Formats: sequence, structure tokens, C-alpha cells
Amino acid sequence: MEVETVNNVMCQFTDREGTALGAPLYLPQNAGPQQLQQIVNKLLNNEEKLPYSFYISDQELLVPLETYLQKNKVSVEKVLSIVYQPQAVFRIRPVNRCSATIAGHTEAVLSVAFSPDGRHLASGSGDTTVRLWDLNTQTPMFTCTGHKNWVLCIAWSPDGKHLVSGSKAGELQCWDPHSGKPSGNPLVGHKKWITGISWEPVHLNAPCRRFVSASKDGDARIWDVSLRKCVICLTGHTLAITCVKWGGDGVIYTGSQDCTIKVWETSQGKLIRELKGHGHWVNSLALSTEYVLRTGAFDHTGKTYSSPEEMKKVALERYNKMKGNGPERLVSGSDDFTMFLWEPAVSKHPKTRLTGHQQLVNHVYFSPDGQWVASASFDRSVKLWNGVTGKFVAAFRGHVGPVYQISWSADSRLLLSGSKDSTLKVWDIRTLKLKQDLPGHADEVYAVDWSPDGEKVASGGKDRMLKLWLG
Repeated sequence: MEVETVNNVMCQFTDREGTALGAPLYLPQNAGPQQLQQIVNKLLNNEEKLPYSFYISDQELLVPLETYLQKNKVSVEKVLSIVYQPQAVFRIRPVNRCSATIAGHTEAVLSVAFSPDGRHLASGSGDTTVRLWDLNTQTPMFTCTGHKNWVLCIAWSPDGKHLVSGSKAGELQCWDPHSGKPSGNPLVGHKKWITGISWEPVHLNAPCRRFVSASKDGDARIWDVSLRKCVICLTGHTLAITCVKWGGDGVIYTGSQDCTIKVWETSQGKLIRELKGHGHWVNSLALSTEYVLRTGAFDHTGKTYSSPEEMKKVALERYNKMKGNGPERLVSGSDDFTMFLWEPAVSKHPKTRLTGHQQLVNHVYFSPDGQWVASASFDRSVKLWNGVTGKFVAAFRGHVGPVYQISWSADSRLLLSGSKDSTLKVWDIRTLKLKQDLPGHADEVYAVDWSPDGEKVASGGKDRMLKLWLG
């Protein structure tokens, strides 16, 4: 007697936080991503049909279920869990050519950052200047002078109205991006060099007034740009602070060489929580909501806003949509070769430990949709992890020197890395392969940034050149 082949498979749709969508369903094995999209849109009662991508054990489903089950030898006896994830409605073209090499800095370029709307670009250099560049003509617009030492970090306010730079001498300077002139005197208070700057999210306060700076002196300071002074000093770390993030729920996270991460509330600067677990310096922190915090109310449509209130409202909608049902997640990378994934609002204990790097972890970064974490290491690799579970997904190998910095495309499909080996590389998250090799710098690449509108990439490094790359 012939045994009848089972044509249906029992599936359970869940969102990335693991919340089930309806009851398990029997689906035909020949169903592929398009059929699954129709089913999910129906289950969610979406009036407008939205694009979704589907994942089984962190692998994107690009073929009919049948093909996937056979290839991965998955039993149809058990319920198959399928994670659905809304896709970015727009697609970013991978950058593949250098459109401009801009000279001007007389020392190494140490930081590059696009404005939240993607229209302006700033760079900080060892020549003590900050430069603002005109992206249309690809020429320098303003050279901002006033620092007495290397400019180590720069940060745009999420409403695009201010740019702050921090130097090796420990002072901070706020600039007007439209004139290139300093807004007031330097902000002084730190005793050693500035290691990080992060702005208060625009959905919490508009127009943007406050930012936090971290320093090698072990303190973090909250500044008010309209009062031009430090309003709160966050003290408690016993060694240098290496990184700082202002979270979407209004708390500040600081990572330090004392191996701890501290969580602070921002009205009085009280310590709320201490996150312990790393065995060596904490080098880098990233938030799952970072992309919407950085871009505030701006998105790929290029819409502009008439008032701070309108901006605040749109930014809050974007933040809530991004955060979904789950808490804001934090990932930390350390000199101990490992990373931790945290949900600081829920617990002071890490959710999971991410191991696999063979050298210190230099930079960690969540994808704009919060689904992935990428890590860059001195072991010359970039690794990809599930941003919710922390499970290892893939290792990208190809650099022949330490990887210094990484940046995501706005649609979370491509990842960029800059290395000591003088190249930039673009990695494809779907195929888990190298998409583009971008040589061109004459020396180490220290800084990379992908513009929030997805149109261009900027890089800078030891060769003193700023490069713009296009798709």
C-alpha cells in the first residue's frame, strides 16, 4: 500500500519578540514567501497590504516551505515556527563607486557623520577642525575652527539644528550647521578627552536642547545648549567612560573601562542600575532603537516639519512603532572578546552572552529594524547575530586588518565595514556574502557612515581624505 505524502505542514507565525499571531495553521508545503505575505496581512487585518520577510531559525525563507524543509532536513511532525518581519518599504542600492575624494583636512579624519535628514555631512579631524561638506557640489562648505586639540567625536542633534564636537583636550563645542559658526563659547568641565556624545531623543524633548558627553576622566555630563552649561554630572565610574547612549525611554547608558555599564535617570542624574558581566573594558554600546533615535522625525521620504511639536509627535510615532511590544535592547562589546545582550528595563542580568570573536570587540551596531546586531573586531572579522535572541548567524571574513567601524543601510539589508587594511566592504545580509569591495583609501579607514536616506556612504581615515561613495 502506498503511503500518502503529507502535503501540509503545521506552522505558527510569531513576531520577532516571539508573540504568536493567531493559532497554528496547516499550510501547504508549496507555499512560499508571497503566499505567507497574504496570510499574515489577512491575520493582521491590514487594510493596506504590507511587505513582510519570513525567517525560520534566523534564515530568511526565500523558497517554498517544501524546498526549505528538505534542504534543512526539518521534521514536519513538529510545529514550524515562522517569524514575520515588516520589510522596509524602500530599497537601498548598494554603494559601488567612489564619487568624490575630498581633500581639506591636514591630519587624519577621525569621525564622519551625516545629519539626520541625510543632507549634510560633518567630519572631525586630528587637525583640530570640524568640516561641514556640501553634498551636492561635494566641496567643503565650512571649516569650523576653535578646538585646540584633535576632534575625536561629533554628533548631530536628531532635529538637525545643532552639531557638537568633542576634543582630546576635553572641551566640547556646539556649532550652527547653517553658518559653520560656533554657538557660544566652548563647554568646559571634563578633565580628559571626550570619548562619546549622545543627544536626548527628539520624541522626549523638542526642540533638541540637551546632550550627554562621556570622557576618559570617568564622568558623563549632561549639557543644555540653550543655557550653555553642564546641568548634571554623572559620577560613579572608577575608570574612563568609553561610550554613552541616551535611550528612547529617557535613561542614559555609560560603558566604561571599569567593566561595568551604568544606567542613569536624567532629571537628577541618579544611578538606576548597574550591568555587570564583562571581564574587561567595555568598548561599545548600541541600542535596538538607535536608528529612529538618530533620525528623529526624518525618514526616506524627505519630509520637512514646520514646528518642533510636529517633529516631536512624528518622532514619537516612529519610536513606538520601532520598539513594538518589547523593551529597548542594549548590546555591549568588550576587550574580553565577548558581547552581552541586555534588556535593562527588565533585568540587570544579561539576556545572553555572545561569544565567538578571537580578539577585542571594537564596535557593535543594531540594524535599523532592530532585527540584527553586527560586531566588528580586531580579529579582522565582522559577525552577525540575531538582535532579539543573540544567536550567532554568520561571520563575514575578507578584511586583512582589524575592523574599526561598521554602519548599516537604512533598509537593514546591507552592512558596511571600514578597516585598518584601507578598504571598505559592503556585506549582503540576505546572502551572507560580500557584495562590494571598496578600495581607494591610501591608509587605515577610521570612520564610516551610511547616510540615513540610504543614498551615500562617507569614509575617512589616516590618509586625510574624505571619500563619498554612491550606488
